[in-house]
Amino acid sequence: MSYTIAKFGRRLRLGVIGGGPGSFIGPVHRAAARMDDNYEVVASVLSSDPERSKREGMAIGVAEDRAYGTAEELFAGEKARDDGIDVIAIMTPNDSHYRLSLMALENGLDIICDKPLTTNLHDARDLVSRVNAAGVVFCQTFNYSGFPMVRQAMAMVRDGDLGEVRMLEVEYVQGHNAALTPTEQGQEGNWHFDPARVGESLILGDIGSHAHHLGAFVSGLDLEAVMAEVGATVPGRSSDDYAGLLLRWSNGARGTMWVTNAAAGGEHGLAFRIFGAKGGLEWHQEHPNRLEHRRLDGFMEVQTRRLHGALEPAAEHATRIEIGHPEGYQEAFATIYRDAADAILARRTGQAPNPLALDLPTVLDGVRGMKFIEAAIESSRSGVWADCRPTL
Repeated sequence: MSYTIAKFGRRLRLGVIGGGPGSFIGPVHRAAARMDDNYEVVASVLSSDPERSKREGMAIGVAEDRAYGTAEELFAGEKARDDGIDVIAIMTPNDSHYRLSLMALENGLDIICDKPLTTNLHDARDLVSRVNAAGVVFCQTFNYSGFPMVRQAMAMVRDGDLGEVRMLEVEYVQGHNAALTPTEQGQEGNWHFDPARVGESLILGDIGSHAHHLGAFVSGLDLEAVMAEVGATVPGRSSDDYAGLLLRWSNGARGTMWVTNAAAGGEHGLAFRIFGAKGGLEWHQEHPNRLEHRRLDGFMEVQTRRLHGALEPAAEHATRIEIGHPEGYQEAFATIYRDAADAILARRTGQAPNPLALDLPTVLDGVRGMKFIEAAIESSRSGVWADCRPTL
């Protein structure tokens, strides 16, 4: 049991909604929650089919009376228990995030929610107001900000190692939708291609939201305006699979973004390049433990996860594994869960949180992401720049 949890006297009791059989993200969430021993998964709703939900809950080790058939049953059942859940993790289709978050708030629970925050900006703004009024922790799982070398880059920018940020390029280039999918050919149903469930733009909600958050996180800047082209590149496709954007950041810095899941042969392709008055940084998620630092008047330095103490404290905080061993996606996801646990325990005990845990993405990051999506769609339709600044 971790030192943080030891001070609380027990692990946080976690309920999970979504991420059942066949899901990629469900096991990732549950493993991330358990990696640092801060949570215990004690209640679940793992399918929209109540009977299947109960079976699958028991299959992952949840007690029979806490493997619920519906979210309504979970919230009611846990509220009636002396040992009810402290935190709910939501990893359902996008259109249910808002409704389930409201139910969690009504029950006084802290929340960990997959992205995007909602399917529209109105609901996102309303959720920010409700979270602020409730005073609970709301963590949005923009998990790529949990990589040690991403936090190293963020800390270097914050500390002035690059000077004033002038340019920022972000890309997320995948290839798994380079051809029409079985859903698009009428062979099976996939909610990712249903605008009513995913939101107005598949590509922006799915990976554009990650690219936007990564750029804002590393630079410490807010996105002010976009000029965008958003649409489909695969013949016969109606859902967006491509977005190319020009970016204006809050300090006057300029930038670009390219996101797609239709680049034939593309694997994952999340990367950023950021340049300031004194140099630049470059990181690729396919080589996550390597950060390139280029200086205006000096050689390029390749930074890696070396012995503890060599990196910025923010990066050391996100590092678990010793030199010579790779650290990747699952560990980065776990860092988000660990930071959320620190914030939740600080709220529940009245103690000050670990300052290094305050880099976790919150509901505010979620609403900024929804404003970015709305602005990009607006710009693509109008052909002019659109304002990205959310009014809260």
